[in-house]
Amino acid sequence: MDQRPVGFLDSGLGGISVLREALQQLPHEDYLYYGDTANAPYGDKSPEEILQLTHRGVDKLTALGCKAIVIACNTATSAAAGRLRQELCLPIIGMEPALKPAALLEGTGSILVMATRVTLALPKFQTLMEKYGENAIPVPCPGLMECVESGKLEGDEVNALLGKILSPYRRQPVKAVVLGCTHYPFLRKAIASFFAPGVPLIDGNAGTVRQLKRRLSEENLLSDGLAGGRITYLSSCEDPKVIERMQRMLELNS
Repeated sequence: MDQRPVGFLDSGLGGISVLREALQQLPHEDYLYYGDTANAPYGDKSPEEILQLTHRGVDKLTALGCKAIVIACNTATSAAAGRLRQELCLPIIGMEPALKPAALLEGTGSILVMATRVTLALPKFQTLMEKYGENAIPVPCPGLMECVESGKLEGDEVNALLGKILSPYRRQPVKAVVLGCTHYPFLRKAIASFFAPGVPLIDGNAGTVRQLKRRLSEENLLSDGLAGGRITYLSSCEDPKVIERMQRMLELNS
């Protein structure tokens, strides 16, 4: 048993959606959440810069005594998780667009994979496409992450941006939509309005936390189950309002 916290890293607020899932599946763990808000967004940076920023954030969390790290960002996972696993001797849990579960759904039509440009371009996603992407269409979503960071989760501006991104696909059959960025679950209601009722919107949060739970169990790192659930929020931005937004986003996603 191990009472040390689990570290969560994201470029900003998106990883809060994964943290919320962790609180459901692992309520007795303590958590340190680090949002690299000062350097957001990651999705328009080079892979080398994303690797450097992710490494810096993980170093901060390990220095604070975290027993495992969740890279709660698809872009950062794609650019940095492999390297970090080679360097560190603690569980590193990453994200990937939930293309596999979407592909295994019954039905016909396209699978739209909404994600950042970098996530869609890096080898990790290309490998997913080779295995499960027969009917998948990568959909870059510039600007969506920034909407969430600024607290715009619905309304005219969000709908206009989504209309620009999704309008090419509105007249074709869609089997599922993959939310391939941890910010996008906060826009679930707005995104769903562009598709027929019943079209599933799938994210990788639950699967990621199940993997975290497996790794903690395998390494005998689960807490003793007597307490837990404490969250400490950290940010690379000195504005105290950023921490307040993190707390509000957790409540919003509950």
